[in-house]
Amino acid sequence: MVPDKETRDLTSLVDVENGVVSREIFLDEAIFKMELENLFSRAWLFVGHESQVPEEGDYFASRMGTDPVLMTRGTDGEVHVLLNSCRHRGMRVCRYDVGNTLQFTCPYHGWSYSVDGELVDTPGELFGVPHFAGAYAGKLRREDWGLVRPGRTVNYRGLIFATWDESAPSFEDYLGSFKYWVNNLADSISGVEGGSEVIAGVQKWRVKGNWKFVAENFLGDSYHADTTHSSVENVGIGPAGSSGTRHGTGPQALAARRATWHRCLSWPALGHGSNDSPDEERAAPQFADHPELTEYFAELYERKRAIRKAADEPVGANGPATLFPSMSLHALGFPKTILVAHPVSPTETEMWRWYIVDSDVRDDARDWLRRYYLRYSGPGGMTEQDDIENWDYATSASQGTRASKLPYNYSQGLGQTEPSRLDGAVVSTHWSTEENARNFYRHWARMTQGDQWPAGTASTNGRAGG
Repeated sequence: MVPDKETRDLTSLVDVENGVVSREIFLDEAIFKMELENLFSRAWLFVGHESQVPEEGDYFASRMGTDPVLMTRGTDGEVHVLLNSCRHRGMRVCRYDVGNTLQFTCPYHGWSYSVDGELVDTPGELFGVPHFAGAYAGKLRREDWGLVRPGRTVNYRGLIFATWDESAPSFEDYLGSFKYWVNNLADSISGVEGGSEVIAGVQKWRVKGNWKFVAENFLGDSYHADTTHSSVENVGIGPAGSSGTRHGTGPQALAARRATWHRCLSWPALGHGSNDSPDEERAAPQFADHPELTEYFAELYERKRAIRKAADEPVGANGPATLFPSMSLHALGFPKTILVAHPVSPTETEMWRWYIVDSDVRDDARDWLRRYYLRYSGPGGMTEQDDIENWDYATSASQGTRASKLPYNYSQGLGQTEPSRLDGAVVSTHWSTEENARNFYRHWARMTQGDQWPAGTASTNGRAGG
């Protein structure tokens, strides 16, 4: 049982009606512990992409909250998620980021596990459980001491998600109508279901800021773009160069983007949010120096448009967006990335960024996208560096004796929303809004203090998530 302080009513710190949020939720150690216990232990969390473990025995070391996990391709051909902690004394059974193996052997006492997570039953005295007959008199039940699995795991169009909570909603219920953003992320640019893969390698770095700053930044904060990213827009890091935007489209795109800020969507009962609407079609990118790529991507965009319209699904839903609590994404392709903000402490976050391309993308397009992603995102990316500086300085400037007692203002667009045509979502009718953040923190307060899942999202489907 957590101490009384860690079970207090957090809704008093999140005044959604007046648009005021206490700085305490970004700084307090007890609240951070509540997040780990009540939020990250129950939410659906992104673990990795199946393309990272294509062959039997492949593994990728990931995280769920502060817990180390392994994503593996098992002997059954399925993707598994396993807690990377030996059941004997807790040592990590794998200390490499990626690789291929027949089994994981703990370097402490030698307990060995299959890539499916089972405690190995191998003849002899030095494998499986060393000296099994003598040390345990043959009485240890191996089937009870395999690597721990999450309560539920799902492979959603190649994206692997897991939750420690066996009673969590199904993944589809957890997504709700936010699914269109995740679909666009997982599908190819041309709209082929699950037609994407990860470019090898995941960028990892740490920032001196709370993980919620990161999640909030992508779930609907267009307000910072003109100030924070003005220099990046002027430099012209997108395909159209200095005549276009950093997101890849031509000179008309920035003005059109400003005109659609009021389309920000959020899901009050689920905590998700996005900067754009499901109907907001983005123009195909214009490449200043590569006309052949302009033609190539225009054809891909047209294929997707035809597929989505034939299925009566939104063509837009491109992002940026945040899947509650800590997975942020750009779904369109310019860029097309995943960012997970892993909590380390109240004032430190470990950032992991994946880069996504179509599985059948042309070699010249893959190479161009790889270079573009690196100059846009990650610790060396120009856009990401702008954001990192904000999070670092906002945190350090909020920690003082006087500063820590002041609230943050989230009052933009108060009361200026209407129901979206998407189930469970609201759309802002104001040209700039903080409605997405208000709904995020309302849901954060409920889940962090241990409230039950919102009505309508509970699942009784058993372990097979989604």
